[in-house]
Amino acid sequence: MTMIKVLQRDFSKAALTACVALLMMLLAGASPASGQQNWFAQNPSGKPEVLRNVGFDQKLNQQVPLDLAFRDEHGANATLGQLMHGRPAILTLVYYQCPMLCTEVLNGTVNSLKDVPLDIGKDFEVITVSIDPSERPVLAEAKHIMYAGIYGRPGALAGWHFLTGDQPQIQQLAASVGFRYVYDQDSQQFAHASGIVVLTPEGHVSRYFFGLSYPARDVRLGLVEASSEKIGSPITDAILLFCYHYDPQTGKYGLVIQNVIRASGALTILVLGGAVLVMFRREKHRIAPPGVAARH
Repeated sequence: MTMIKVLQRDFSKAALTACVALLMMLLAGASPASGQQNWFAQNPSGKPEVLRNVGFDQKLNQQVPLDLAFRDEHGANATLGQLMHGRPAILTLVYYQCPMLCTEVLNGTVNSLKDVPLDIGKDFEVITVSIDPSERPVLAEAKHIMYAGIYGRPGALAGWHFLTGDQPQIQQLAASVGFRYVYDQDSQQFAHASGIVVLTPEGHVSRYFFGLSYPARDVRLGLVEASSEKIGSPITDAILLFCYHYDPQTGKYGLVIQNVIRASGALTILVLGGAVLVMFRREKHRIAPPGVAARH
């Protein structure tokens, strides 16, 4: 056996021994000294207990109670219906003192909307509601000024609403859109899912977009659909809506191959028909030039 093979064998044995030792240490550390069951045995799903009741249940077409009253960023009372102004709306449920996730949701929202060729306050509204009943309008106002400034278009101050409210109203709104959250006493924070909800002008749930990043194309199509295609570019958006289909499982729009094939086929027929028509007219003019009567 060569020296290299000996070294390889010794190195492999040493690596295996180290891995086994590390595994034993981890298992020993994971076993409670008091003899209680292992955490994974208590939580077969792999989720901490606090996260078991956290999530987003899709409730498409569900009516959101528009008569729920909240306080706006200036402390004035306003219902959801009053704030929507008969327009579609994007609803975000966060809390303003959230140390991480809520900021990412709001950042993802504003970054997406900056690339959407529709305007807040003109074509649609944005309603951000704090799920923490202890938060006050002064926090909402600070967020309002910041995100309206980041958006940077006229109308954002009037069209993006940052609300606070009482526990019953918050819970009723969250339940209507399937937003499940819990307060963790240990960390003194709210555990919640991340995503945004698109509402129709009548307050029905139209679309969900999950995660922290929301493609501008999807959000645009969601708003156009929620408005019954009353906003946006009629021709361009009609074509996009024909080609893309909303998948409620993923909260995204996917390309519908059948529709694309149909559209391509129809376009091909039109192009070929036009070409045949032009060729027919040219042939007709070549045989009987204008001004010359055909002989019988």
